[in-house]
Amino acid sequence: MQFAPEALPLPCFSFEDALEAVESGRAGCAMIPIENSQHGRVADIHFLLPESGLKIVAEHFMRITHALMALGEGPFEAAYSHPQALGQSRHFLAERGIVGLSHADTAGAAAFVAESGNPFIAALAPPLAADLYDLRIIENEVEDAHDNTTRFVVLARDALDPATLLGQSAMTTFIFEVKNVPAALYKALGCFATNGVNMTKLESYQKGASFAATQFFADIEGVPGDPRVDMALDELGFQTNEVRLLGSYAQVRRRG
Repeated sequence: MQFAPEALPLPCFSFEDALEAVESGRAGCAMIPIENSQHGRVADIHFLLPESGLKIVAEHFMRITHALMALGEGPFEAAYSHPQALGQSRHFLAERGIVGLSHADTAGAAAFVAESGNPFIAALAPPLAADLYDLRIIENEVEDAHDNTTRFVVLARDALDPATLLGQSAMTTFIFEVKNVPAALYKALGCFATNGVNMTKLESYQKGASFAATQFFADIEGVPGDPRVDMALDELGFQTNEVRLLGSYAQVRRRG
């Protein structure tokens, strides 16, 4: 609703279902949360994106607030929610002796509490969910940090042309696999340092069960077509086994 007020939402049960809806043409794009300022990684986008063949075309940052909601007034034995919401409110729950129990998503947790008829359990969910499922809001803004923010990426079948982003603040996301040799990561990162390209995100993952191949998910400022970025990516291709671009898109929030 924030990102595209004119769009018709298509709810999906899982991230994989959302990507499949775009792949099949039932949806024009998918919005996937990938990282939270408090609780870290949300979606394993490094696995989801390459398999889907979709491209990142935009990013969106959203202030996240949770409410404790229930049928009764408490005290509550447990609160159901998505693991991310539970992690973002863990101090709030611990101070009140409420056990956090995982559910598929926040709105689903609210629906579960409403359908249970149990006045001694609660849900952590957006305040809108209380209206949808006729629950009582016990307390608003129960997240532990009041600058709690989640970064979303918008995925579509077709990538944006990087040329349309030249001259403006933009990001490029990609995956690369380093060679299994000493100083492999050092050499890979040097490609960006020597060309003056700012890397704003770097996460490592093991590829397969051998633990012999390490894959990295990275964001940089800039897009292909910028000579500095082109040189950095060309050098990276020489230093690694594989480089896969996942998309270039406008930068919504300045890094640093």
